Amino acid sequence: MDKEEKMRAREGLLSRKVEDLSVREGMTVRALVDGFDRMGGFMAPKLSEAAKIMEEMMGGECVKFLSFTGNIISTGLRGVITELVRGGWVDAIVTTCGALDHDLARGFGARYASGEFELDDVMLNELEIHRLGNVLIPLEDYGPLIEKVMRKELPGILEGRSSISPSELAMEFGKRIEDRNSFLRAAYEKGVPVYVPGVIDGSFGTTLFFYAQTNKFNLDLFSDMSKILNTVFDSEKTGALIIGGGISKHHVIWWNQFKEGLDYCIYLTTAQEYDGSLSGALPKEAISWGKVKPRARHIAVFGDVTITLPLLAGSIMKG
Repeated sequence: MDKEEKMRAREGLLSRKVEDLSVREGMTVRALVDGFDRMGGFMAPKLSEAAKIMEEMMGGECVKFLSFTGNIISTGLRGVITELVRGGWVDAIVTTCGALDHDLARGFGARYASGEFELDDVMLNELEIHRLGNVLIPLEDYGPLIEKVMRKELPGILEGRSSISPSELAMEFGKRIEDRNSFLRAAYEKGVPVYVPGVIDGSFGTTLFFYAQTNKFNLDLFSDMSKILNTVFDSEKTGALIIGGGISKHHVIWWNQFKEGLDYCIYLTTAQEYDGSLSGALPKEAISWGKVKPRARHIAVFGDVTITLPLLAGSIMKG
């Protein structure tokens, strides 16, 4: 690099001035997140970029995937997920069995309480209270409640059927939940499919297994795979907001590789890539697999999603 090239490179790198963020009374979330773009370090500009990618995904003919892990549905973030669905920001959901568990339990009156990470778990076990991070769930309001609801509703859902897919089950239970904060209810109302590739891994799946021992039916996983693949192939462009990692994250990027990868990709995560895990893998690694296009707009925002997602959603919501 000669002297002139060095000068141009140097000036280019120094062209974006750090601006002090002014937080004032009555400031909108949109204005706050827009300000993140100009304040510099450290994750703030990335969150602002994620908002811009989300808005671009809404333009044109882009099919929008949302994937998330079940733990966040045990928190009040469930309401934000539901608002994204109702607001038309989601065309397909990929999630875990835990998300079905928590949404069903809460949709049918379970008591979820805010606790502390530091509570004595031996004591909680004696009191028959489950702890999920700092969320507390009475034993009777989880597995037993989910089983009670499912055993009541499954005969009607399965009547005249020899097989059913997880997405059809999600839609049927969404139809039966009256809680407006339920993401399954919102997905049913908006016609958004909910795919659960690991549907057996939780209370919902376990109840299905035991119910099938005396009420024979097939759990049709392959039809959901066909639906996702057809969605990808029928799309002009695809984009994804991926919250957390695991099977729900991988299922979205895996199926998108069959049409050269995602055009837009946003990760909200706390996982790190040093251990080679799928959960910690960044969008740029997915490019090497063909799961994200080389020219895709992509970003990874590191931080607690109970903070980053409300800011992201609040910045893009209209009205």
